Amino acid sequence: LSSNVSDTMKEDFLHFLWLFQYFDKTSLQTTQGDPLNIIQVGSPNTSSGADFSLSKLDIGGVDWAGDVEIHLKSSDWNAHQHQRDAAYNNVILHVVWENDIPVLRADGTPMPTLELKTRTNLKWLQQYQMMLSNREVIPCANQFAGVSTIQKLSMMDRALIKRLEDKAFLLRTLLIKNQRDWEETTYQALAKNFGFKVNSEPFLRLSQGLPLKVLLKHHDDIRQLEALLLGQAGLLWGKPQAQSDQDDDGYIQYLQKEHRFLSHKYRLEDTQLAYEHWKFMRLRPANFPTVRLAQFAALIHQYQSLFSLFFNHDYKTLAKKLQINQSDYWQTHYTVGKTTPKKVPGLGKGSIENIVINTVVPLLVLYAKEKGQEKYLERATGFLENIKAEDNRILRIWEGLGLKVKNAFDSQALIELYNHYCTPKKCLNCSIGVSLIKKADAYG
Repeated sequence: LSSNVSDTMKEDFLHFLWLFQYFDKTSLQTTQGDPLNIIQVGSPNTSSGADFSLSKLDIGGVDWAGDVEIHLKSSDWNAHQHQRDAAYNNVILHVVWENDIPVLRADGTPMPTLELKTRTNLKWLQQYQMMLSNREVIPCANQFAGVSTIQKLSMMDRALIKRLEDKAFLLRTLLIKNQRDWEETTYQALAKNFGFKVNSEPFLRLSQGLPLKVLLKHHDDIRQLEALLLGQAGLLWGKPQAQSDQDDDGYIQYLQKEHRFLSHKYRLEDTQLAYEHWKFMRLRPANFPTVRLAQFAALIHQYQSLFSLFFNHDYKTLAKKLQINQSDYWQTHYTVGKTTPKKVPGLGKGSIENIVINTVVPLLVLYAKEKGQEKYLERATGFLENIKAEDNRILRIWEGLGLKVKNAFDSQALIELYNHYCTPKKCLNCSIGVSLIKKADAYG
């Protein structure tokens, strides 16, 4: 390695060394010569302030409790103006790769500093830098075959749990906004997913402006449900430049009339969306928002409690119950006033699996965390094990490295691993990357 290794190193390598104590701790002392004993490493801090909090150290025979700050060079302390920031007054140790200048606290006393460049296995750093410089989308692609199956499966489990918890966290914001109403939250989460990414935001806005309790008052009349949903979506009038399409369409005229009445009755005028909020371009007709809204209406027509539907059935039963068809009109129309010669399909297998993966499973995970009931987390992962793996570019990359992707449990884990570990090259947060780095000779 060059003498200027700190110029090419990334600070996260030092975080890794400190967090896992991967350095030689023989006769450990600060750069000032004081004996150093690490009692408690501390916890990584993701907010403002020092890098680690709740650390405990014995420096020169005196116990200290506070924060640890990490830099490549000690001079970075001054460069970042920490000596003028009160958030760093509680720092008890400065961990650096290179101690290029002495650093003082705000009160003028020397900052205890630990230099790691003479205590670190440089082969680990070389291995890490080699992965970072690899142009493959998977930084460890060239060495992946040498990783044990246990390590791969362990990291996949970690990645999946992170993915599920992140999705559950997003749903939790809905739950809080809905004053912990699980039915309303389930309805809104499902609505957003019915938009299938392209129209997820207008679908969510629609559900937030059209409360479930209003729809449930009319759950036994599919026409009134369609009038409310399609009317509030602004889709009962077709394209603004072609509104004559529905002039002789009796069913649409009926829905328009019902919507005007119901919208006034429930004071929904201010939350109505416009046609322009929705995307039709580059969508298969079966995914048009008009069709999806008609299917959504059919689902609410058939099941008064979406929460019970999702939480009280095994996967096979739930998948069968989700096989619903929209009303007769929307089986012959993709848009207002235009008949299609081919029958418009209902919710297919792919759409049902999408709903389970992206709505039902995160809801189960959220419920498990909120209620402290592990069985719902087990049910969520069980659902994923019952669903066939997706087929996309990311998964084909993993299969090219020899991984067998058996089901949605595997595919969801590998999508997370690719997007949030491999692409940003967070190899030090990945047990696969760490295992490869540690293959180099380490200190005992």
